[in-house]
Amino acid sequence: MEEIDNKQSITDLESVLCSVFGVDLAEPKRGVLLELYVQTVLFCRERSFKKEQTSALLSIVKSIHEANIETPLDNIEQCFEYCKELILCHSVRRPPFSIDLFNSEEANCIFKYIHNSYMRHYKLYKYIFTPQVKLDLTLTYSRIPDHEDSSAPEETAQQNDEFPETHEHTSIIDREESALGPTADLKALIEKGVTEQMMHLSGQLDERMKEIADQHNSSLNSPQTNLKDKK
Repeated sequence: MEEIDNKQSITDLESVLCSVFGVDLAEPKRGVLLELYVQTVLFCRERSFKKEQTSALLSIVKSIHEANIETPLDNIEQCFEYCKELILCHSVRRPPFSIDLFNSEEANCIFKYIHNSYMRHYKLYKYIFTPQVKLDLTLTYSRIPDHEDSSAPEETAQQNDEFPETHEHTSIIDREESALGPTADLKALIEKGVTEQMMHLSGQLDERMKEIADQHNSSLNSPQTNLKDKK
């Protein structure tokens, strides 16, 4: 923290924070992460926080960010609860479980800062720092074996003797139609089932994301109330 306090310019702060946190990422990840840490330090200076408070807040922001990017799936609800727990652990004196580094006013201020600077851009951080997951679905159909009818009327046998070439051509067409018919029906049936399942799953995901978004928006509208209720 001594080195961080002695640096005043943004460039020097980025250099020190990069060394302290061991940031070894390619752009744009490196720039985005350093910007997050630099803005946190500037916020602490604006609030005249002590070295211990600045160090704790940097650790809190780092922990929330790591919890966010540990999965490409939507975990904003878990990150939100984790954020409140970390702030409370540094706002209530209850050794050895928590320590009172921040008073009630400072805790509320930190809570609002994290929401405005990180939680509001939650999806942006997740998009930049997590790999994109894509579903590639491939269906392979096995050809149904042909089943020929061994019994044939006598008239058909006589016609076969009279017109052997015509019978051979007709038999080939019949076998192809009998083979393609069940295969096409099976393919259509499988595609219909897969489509219905994917639509059902997509609907469930949309409903879940809407519920989480509503909860997140309501918490953003009253961050101080939520923090006091948690206490």
